[in-house]
Amino acid sequence: MTRERDQDAAIEILRKVLTLEARKGFQDTAVGGGIERLLAGFASRLDGKAQPLSRLFAGYSRLPVEQRRERVVRAQRFLDGRLSAKQLTPEPPPATASKPSAPPTAASRPAPRRRVSRMTLESLDDPVTVLPGVGEGRRKQLEALEVRTIRDLIYLLPRRHKDYSAVQPIASILFQRECTIRGRVTDVQEARTQSGKRYVLVEIADDTGRVKASWFNPYIARQLPIGAQVAISGKVEQQRGTLLFRGPEWELLEAETLNTGRLVPVYPLTRGLYQKQVRQLTHAALDAARPLLDDPLTQPIRERHQLPPLGEALEAIHYPASEAELARARARLAFDEFLVLQLGLVRRKLDWQQTAGHAFPPAPEALADFLDLLPFELTGAQRRALEEIQADMAVPKPMSRLLQGDVGSGKTVVAAAAALVAIADGCQAAILAPTELLAEQHARSLSKLFGLLPEERRPALALLTGSTPAAERRAIDEGLQAGTLNLLIGTHAILEERVVFQRLGLAVIDEQHRFGVGQRHALRSKGYNPDVLVMTATPIPRSLALVIHGDLDVSVIDELPPGRQAIETYRVEGGQRRRVYDFLRREIAAGHQAFVIYPLVEESEQIDARAATAEYERLSREVFPDLRLGLLHGRLRPAEKDAAMRAFRDGALDILVSTSVVEVGIDVPNATIMLIEGADRFGLSQLHQFRGRVGRGADKSYCLLLSDEASAEGTRRLEALATTQDGFRLAEVDLELRGPGEFFGTRQSGLPDLQLATLGDLATLQHARDEAHTLLTFDPDLSQPEHKPLAQQVERFWAKGAGDLS
Repeated sequence: MTRERDQDAAIEILRKVLTLEARKGFQDTAVGGGIERLLAGFASRLDGKAQPLSRLFAGYSRLPVEQRRERVVRAQRFLDGRLSAKQLTPEPPPATASKPSAPPTAASRPAPRRRVSRMTLESLDDPVTVLPGVGEGRRKQLEALEVRTIRDLIYLLPRRHKDYSAVQPIASILFQRECTIRGRVTDVQEARTQSGKRYVLVEIADDTGRVKASWFNPYIARQLPIGAQVAISGKVEQQRGTLLFRGPEWELLEAETLNTGRLVPVYPLTRGLYQKQVRQLTHAALDAARPLLDDPLTQPIRERHQLPPLGEALEAIHYPASEAELARARARLAFDEFLVLQLGLVRRKLDWQQTAGHAFPPAPEALADFLDLLPFELTGAQRRALEEIQADMAVPKPMSRLLQGDVGSGKTVVAAAAALVAIADGCQAAILAPTELLAEQHARSLSKLFGLLPEERRPALALLTGSTPAAERRAIDEGLQAGTLNLLIGTHAILEERVVFQRLGLAVIDEQHRFGVGQRHALRSKGYNPDVLVMTATPIPRSLALVIHGDLDVSVIDELPPGRQAIETYRVEGGQRRRVYDFLRREIAAGHQAFVIYPLVEESEQIDARAATAEYERLSREVFPDLRLGLLHGRLRPAEKDAAMRAFRDGALDILVSTSVVEVGIDVPNATIMLIEGADRFGLSQLHQFRGRVGRGADKSYCLLLSDEASAEGTRRLEALATTQDGFRLAEVDLELRGPGEFFGTRQSGLPDLQLATLGDLATLQHARDEAHTLLTFDPDLSQPEHKPLAQQVERFWAKGAGDLS
């Protein structure tokens, strides 16, 4: 550390000497004895920088002024990390030249263009330390941004761009407007604020006027010498009646501008790292990476979707020439993200479907008896979903289908019909539920439904949970292995190794988001490639379904059974809480029950919201002392949670005070009120799930959304819920408001993050999915030479998130 500090101090002294040398007209008078002598004395303190600097300044005192100026500028860029040691020494002048050429005039000087790096990379996976100016300290800073390689750096995409493209004369700049000016530094002053903080005040002039800029950075004084041509970009402020740029972006007008006079990228940062430094690094990385970029999209694909080449898109996403060019770059890179995502998902689906499966013959008699004996008619959506499932089961490929339906839409009866098809062919079926209560509900519902069938066609059904007594478990194990038990309903207990099916043909997973990939695979592996039907009561927008469930075919039940009443939903201000309590009491007096939901388990100093435990005590003592209240939250043991829900379901409680754990897994037809405290703190999909816990019987039901001070976004959520019962429409609104990262189900999916692709762009997502199907149809392994870059990109993309595509 001492050696590093000594080197930093020597470099700082050298920087000051070079700035002073420029101010004195490059006369080699900035330091006694000249710069060559100074460098000789600093050799031991400059380590690897000493030798290239000594070569650069060899014979400095005998050079013409213009060549001295060139060497000083090169040295300054070298110390700032903008030139490598190889780039430092200038090309020797032609041997025939008797004197240095005159500097080019403004008219003859070529326009700034992108600097071509002389650095050669072995691979885009070379570490960032190969770049000039990236030492150990900078490497650690970049690593904090998850940037370790050149590839990571060129894909460190800007969060946004500042528009500094309009260059204005100083006389035309306006207060509170962002703009860019170009001019000559005419004055540099260092001063202090009243509190003693140092700052630099620089005056810039052009042919139309003068303006000042200030920075709380004392080094600016040596970086902007008088006479320097400079560009300044930023917002114009006012100070003591005059216009002022406060802490603007700036650049010397000697090379291509990265920080001013254009659309300027704004990157994520970490402590000690600044925008200018990151721009220099991304610029250098793009220069060096250009020869190594293999475009993963072939020309026909690019032409089909009107997309620019990868190199052009990466250049433009960092340093676009216009908003239109930036939009084209975004479209290209978003398509790339969607394509590699869908290639992974579609490949997983095709791999599963290419394995041998069981073709179930139609079971018209068994189904006809079952459907004719139901006390209700299937809706059109239920019939359509059942037909899609039957079609999948009829082919010798394992089914992989998602059955998506709103709360109360009748998914269970469709799953029961599918189970009958499998059982009629001599196979077994299993239904996996996330909680004991939900498994019990399925067992009761299916026993009731199948009880309508003639005894000879009635499936032999069993329930297996963690609470199942040992004797019953042994009987279940024996029945499964003998094949006399053909429908097993249960919780995670089904996944235990001891549970062995004789011939599992259909696996149904309810509330599938509650199970991980490994658990779903464990159930699937209990049969020989059984058909898999996963179900969810959480409405998911089509775009999100294509991402989260891109490896599944999707059936949607988008209508409720006839006679199902809409749940009256109202927003209620906190001041009306007493009236709400009176309404609850009247409903309970009429023989009904109520849920009261809170956002927190316990009170918190950080969050101003009511908590279930404290409110349960208050309601029990002060508001409803004569009623039976129960408490349910996530910190209770599983047995305690099940006991509370059973007591409420069986009518032993009038009011269940709960947190969000009640969202799924409880069916109480007698409950007619859902009161949600702090309703603005829940997402729309979650609120809709809460509402679906009531209205499951014949009586009119109500959902009351109680909030004290809702934000504008919270108000919009509550108004949306109060005005529509359509869960799919609410899911679209929820996705718009919160984005995919927070939308229910995405965090647990194991999918890689998307940087540019947005789930609102359904058209691009669908195009990418279609392209993925086309590619994998003709080249399943992406093994053809022209697809090798794409195969590598798919592998890298999935390695960041899902890892296992099985």
